Amino acid sequence: MKHLSVILLQALLIPFFAVCGIKPVNLTCEYLTDPAVVDVLQPRLSWVNEADSVERGQFQTAYQIRVASSPGMLATPDLWDSHKIPSPETNRIVYNGKPLSSGQECWWQVRVWDRNGRPSEWSKPAFWRMGLLHPSDWQAMWIGAPWQGEEALPPTPWPSAPLKTLPPPAPLLRKAFYVQKEVVKAVAFVTGLGYFELYVNGSKVSDDELVPNQTNYGKRPGLPERSIPLEDSFREYRVMYLAYDITSFLRQGENVVGAMLGNGFYNPGKFWCEGYGTPRFIGQIYLTYSDGTEDVIVTDRSWKASRGPVVMDMVYFGEHYDARLEQPGWNAPGFDDALWEFAAQRRAPEGKLVAHTALPDKVTKRIAPVNIRRKGPGTYRVSFGEEISGRLRIQNVSAPAGHKVTIRYISNLFSGDNSYTFGGKGIETYAARFNWFVFHAVEISNWPGELRPDQLVAEAVNTAVEEAAVFETSSALFNSINRIWKRSQLDNMHGGIASDCPHRERSAYTGDGQIACVTVMHNFDARAFYYKWIRDIYGAQNPETGYVPNGAPWQPGCGGGVAWGAAICIMPWEFYVHYGARDILSDTYEAMKDYVRYMLNWVDTSGIMYHQRTGKDGKPLQWFNLGEWCAPGQTIPDDMAHTFYLWYCTDITAKTAYVLGFEEERRKYELLAERTRQAFQKKYFDPVKGTYGDGGGNILALKMGVPADQYPRIIEALKRNLKATRGHLDTGILGTRFFFEVLAENGLQDLAFEAMNKKTYPSYGYWLKKGATTTRERWDNGGSHNHPMFGGGLVWFYRNLAGMQADPDEPGYKHIVFRPQPVPELDRVAYFLQTPYGKAGIEWKQEKDRLTVDILVPPGSHATVYVPAKKGCTVLESGRKPSESPFLQEKGWKDTYAVFEAASGKYQFTVQE
Repeated sequence: MKHLSVILLQALLIPFFAVCGIKPVNLTCEYLTDPAVVDVLQPRLSWVNEADSVERGQFQTAYQIRVASSPGMLATPDLWDSHKIPSPETNRIVYNGKPLSSGQECWWQVRVWDRNGRPSEWSKPAFWRMGLLHPSDWQAMWIGAPWQGEEALPPTPWPSAPLKTLPPPAPLLRKAFYVQKEVVKAVAFVTGLGYFELYVNGSKVSDDELVPNQTNYGKRPGLPERSIPLEDSFREYRVMYLAYDITSFLRQGENVVGAMLGNGFYNPGKFWCEGYGTPRFIGQIYLTYSDGTEDVIVTDRSWKASRGPVVMDMVYFGEHYDARLEQPGWNAPGFDDALWEFAAQRRAPEGKLVAHTALPDKVTKRIAPVNIRRKGPGTYRVSFGEEISGRLRIQNVSAPAGHKVTIRYISNLFSGDNSYTFGGKGIETYAARFNWFVFHAVEISNWPGELRPDQLVAEAVNTAVEEAAVFETSSALFNSINRIWKRSQLDNMHGGIASDCPHRERSAYTGDGQIACVTVMHNFDARAFYYKWIRDIYGAQNPETGYVPNGAPWQPGCGGGVAWGAAICIMPWEFYVHYGARDILSDTYEAMKDYVRYMLNWVDTSGIMYHQRTGKDGKPLQWFNLGEWCAPGQTIPDDMAHTFYLWYCTDITAKTAYVLGFEEERRKYELLAERTRQAFQKKYFDPVKGTYGDGGGNILALKMGVPADQYPRIIEALKRNLKATRGHLDTGILGTRFFFEVLAENGLQDLAFEAMNKKTYPSYGYWLKKGATTTRERWDNGGSHNHPMFGGGLVWFYRNLAGMQADPDEPGYKHIVFRPQPVPELDRVAYFLQTPYGKAGIEWKQEKDRLTVDILVPPGSHATVYVPAKKGCTVLESGRKPSESPFLQEKGWKDTYAVFEAASGKYQFTVQE
């Protein structure tokens, strides 16, 4: 009896002493882990709750955040203690403590309470640093090389002619200073245009590449005279600065800070672009001593400048390096800079200095040679097995001074020349600094001696987004399609934008961006990336007219049309649905309305949008007015595409108004969207043939929604069309974005599968059959061989085939809809994604008479699960009746699915006939 009493007492005490069922992990500030610089006055904080793998129904009921000026102060925080706040929210929690000052360092942690009211342990501390918050904080001047003037190189004319005027070598800048007290903290706030590298006492201070991120840096008077002319009247201009903690690099006595500058997109000298000026640099270094005093070292005319060994660097033309011109120790103490010139003051860009709250480029992958073939004396062709954008690193090699090796990067389009001239001082290593190249192989000429595999490595360089998903199927073809698209997408991510192609144009096309963004978000943690790029698009809008250009940051080689500017509506909305960030909508809502206002200028009395923006001669210019693009055959009319996007943007604006609580405006835009849809139907539906037309016409119509009496005829028209194309798609980039999803959502999943499963033209598989390791610009394998824009169609993999979707009514995967659509030809499909609430996903397998569906719902989320099953089949969950689980609710049958509501946790459904 006494023993039983002890057991009962222990049972009663469990709720009071039991471990919390969740713990906060993956802390971020402004979408970044431990950001070095933030200039949002009240930064937004997020975390993910991780639960025990076997526990179901777990969620957060409250949280507490504490923020302090040092890790040691967290126990008694001096900046903010939120105390316990009853709330399930974990995403974008606004800092609400003491006002933060420039350079303020903030350490923070969070604890949470689970569904039973049990508190977790405090998370590991995380960090952020405030930037320079007021223009007056910047005492430094912009400086540059005294042998250069202010003006950018003139752009080469069309077609791509050689660069007529070469820029001088990349400038080196240095400043010596003395430390005579104990330094407890040293932070450098710096940036250089177009690119820069920062050194302290001989060492590069970070592994960042190609920084800062690309933006509209300032005014360019030449824009109205370029091939695609545009008035330089953007909403805003920005220059991003970074912060580096250089405390560990300093020493007592003499110290030296150095910078090397590259031209980048600030001085591109190419007809695709319009330059801003010559390279320039600005920086402030704050030294804090143990006695509480502080020194500030700023860029000014006391800095010294010299020409460096990078004798030419141009983002469209390449890079050449002469190691004979190296000045050993130039960025370290003890170097004699008596022959160096004093730096020149440079004009400040019009762009506002803003914190680099975005991802930099980094070396993200290193690939060893897979094949080396000698073609002749000193000439080798080296293959790496896949196409990347980045550079070749040569290492562990020596040659006499003046011996020049040339590197030809092999892809289907030119991406720049590259050479290295040896210094003749022993073992040497080199990789390009201020450019990237596109290649799956290289041809090296004049190599000294026999080339060994360990002397070369291919380095992929791109904006450092992390993969956030796994997609696997029993189809090797589908796996390969997804893989080559991801490689192409990464190859096109540089400087916080996504380009159309990484070699020929390198431009931030808004149309390509809006089409592919959904697929990007389904594969990568792209929160910081899109938050920055959406701001670029917002900033590139003309606030007076509402026009959003074909690229952002704007380069006057960007061709596009209505669907390109539509990015200002589509990308924020997809960001909101995928990441659950309401503020992205409030930030861009006015811009959405402005773009709709612009579009309405081109609408006729029947409601059809005829876009005819003119060029310099006052005549309609094709490159302003594109509709569908790169279709394999018949192309839908431009005005059909434009009218569809008028509906699409207006519909998104209405939904945004609803989310933000603007009820009157919601009704206004809903009415406009409905009028546009009806105009589309009246104009483009052929009542005799019962179709909106091939080439994507029926796809766009079904996406908008069609009258009930038209619906069966359109479905039959789609079937006829696919029979005529032998099951192939016939759409360009706009139609392909919706092609597979629309088929799947309208009972034609078998036809969607058939089109995706093709290996003949036109199809993704056709590219693979041609040996592709990246996706193409054209279905016929023409044009650029590294274009991610057709990736928009791959959303079908995750949303329909695997069957996992975010719910716009509870965004960010707060509510997940699992609705797999298995096809007989596949045995297995799996898709798992790191959502704002944690890892979620689905895997289904089918055998002879058995279907298994495994799902994972993270803490704080809930799901509606559609299990494919015919009425009368036995559906079990983890081997038992679903009604036996307190975390499942049976909702009955819908079509060919058994429907359940599920709390967080792991579930396994089996269907047995």
